[in-house]
Formats: sequence, structure tokens, C-alpha cells
Amino acid sequence: MIYTPKEDSFLMEEQVKRFAKGKTVLDVGSGSGIQALAAKKSGAKSVIASDINPEVIKHLKGLGLNAVESDLFENIKGKFDLIIFNPPYLPEDEREDKESRLTTTGGKSGDEVLLKFLKEVKLHLTPGGFVMILLSSLTPRTRILKVLEKNMMKREIISFKKIFMETLEVWKIQE
Repeated sequence: MIYTPKEDSFLMEEQVKRFAKGKTVLDVGSGSGIQALAAKKSGAKSVIASDINPEVIKHLKGLGLNAVESDLFENIKGKFDLIIFNPPYLPEDEREDKESRLTTTGGKSGDEVLLKFLKEVKLHLTPGGFVMILLSSLTPRTRILKVLEKNMMKREIISFKKIFMETLEVWKIQE
């Protein structure tokens, strides 16, 4: 299943367009490719789109993107000026069908995938590089903020949008 862009994707896309020019960009969990395409169209120096799903990789290559099948950073080589991640960030909901959960659910609490990402991301950033992630107000923050503190990284909320029963936030994270 390829994630269809929704409010979260469009909110992140605005910031990618703002920050990607001249940067080496990695789009983790690329899905539809909306962020990687926005980076490319905005004049990024280079763009790599990655995803764990082979169906998504085929789709991304069909869009003319450099795509790598990878579980987070597993098959990623090199360092990047900008790493984008619109992770699955919702807590597990047994009522949601299994296939849909792969694109929306970040683990039992909702933060597990993002925690794993944040523990590894610093190894893939260039000096002065930064990360952009998207979170929901439904995503627990305590462990995320502890990982950032442990890795001596700061966060800044650069964009947000209130929708139905949650608030979406784009965070810029750097040393």
C-alpha cells in the first residue's frame, strides 16, 4: 500500500519547499514520493527517497527518483544536509486494518518507529545538517524529547495545523 498524501504530507511539503534548495536530501519512508519530489523541484543538490516497501520503491523509481529499499537507515550510505521523515506516528488501533496500519501506526504507543529513527539519525547528518519530522498531538512526546536531549539535539516547531481531533506539527531538529 502506498500512502496517499493527506494534510500531514501537505504541511510537510510546504517546509520541504522552503528548506531543500541546494541541499543533499534523504526522504525516509518516502511513500508517495511527495517530499522527495518537492525537494527535487525546489532545487536540492541531490535527493534519495527510501522506503521499506518494495511496491513503493517501484513507484518512486517510476517517478524518476533515486530510490533505495531500506528499513530506516539499514541500507543508507552517506550523510545528508536535510533528512525528511513523515513517520507513521499514531498509536496502535486494533480497529484499523493491518495494511493501513503499516502507513499510519508508529507502534503500540505511536512513537516507537520515530524513536528508532532519532537514535540513528545523527550518524547520517552532515555538520550543520538538520532533520524535519512530522508529529501529531496524538503522538506521545516524553520519550522523543528524552532521546533528543540525550543526543544533544534541539527542536523547533516550524509549522503546525489543527485538523479534526489533532494538531499536526513539523519539527526542525538539529544540534
